[in-house]
Amino acid sequence: MDGKMFIFPKETNTAHVILKPTVTKPLQKVSVCLNSYTDLSRRYSLFSIATPGKDNAFLIYPEPPNICSIYINQAISNIRIDPGSLGWMNLCVTWDSNTGEVHLWINGRHYPGGVLMKGTSIAAEASILLGQDQDTFGGGFDASQSFVGEISDVNMWDKVLTPEDIQKAISGDLHGNLIIWKSLVYEIKGDVLVQEKLQLPSASSSNVYIRLIVTISIIPGSSSVTGIIMVR
Repeated sequence: MDGKMFIFPKETNTAHVILKPTVTKPLQKVSVCLNSYTDLSRRYSLFSIATPGKDNAFLIYPEPPNICSIYINQAISNIRIDPGSLGWMNLCVTWDSNTGEVHLWINGRHYPGGVLMKGTSIAAEASILLGQDQDTFGGGFDASQSFVGEISDVNMWDKVLTPEDIQKAISGDLHGNLIIWKSLVYEIKGDVLVQEKLQLPSASSSNVYIRLIVTISIIPGSSSVTGIIMVR
């Protein structure tokens, strides 16, 4: 999947991607990073792990405009974030059972998520999905919670990433050991597309370009002229 992305074109209660980890084991430490884009103004599920008896064993659940909820073994942390952060985002979440600490990173900015389910673990038997919120193990989908947009660069680790690791993951220099985007094992269900990822300069780069598509009508009722302007 290196250089590619999943596209979820419409709201549905069927479209999702099943991710298959390299190793199946109980997890006391978890880190997940991914890139996504959406223009949804409602809540939606990005990344969901369900285990038998726990539909929200690990769930990344943005709630625009300024909340990103993280679930660990049914407990929830509603993390307040900057409004506008949930359109295009590079997102990472870490959880450490030893302390219960949850940390959220969006576009390089750190948001503490408090303490959830200290001393517990995420069971080895797990259903890992993109694009739907599981209300039962591997199912129970609701279209009003589905993701619509683009997801790429999904990686998962059985450790807590350091801030330095987060920066490496953002730049694509660090890959997961449980879910590895560049050699992803997955299964598509429903209307999900795989397409080449459009490469744009990093938002942290000093040379950032924005593509504007402009349509100009010369005379009312006449044909229009469309052009592309690159703004630095």
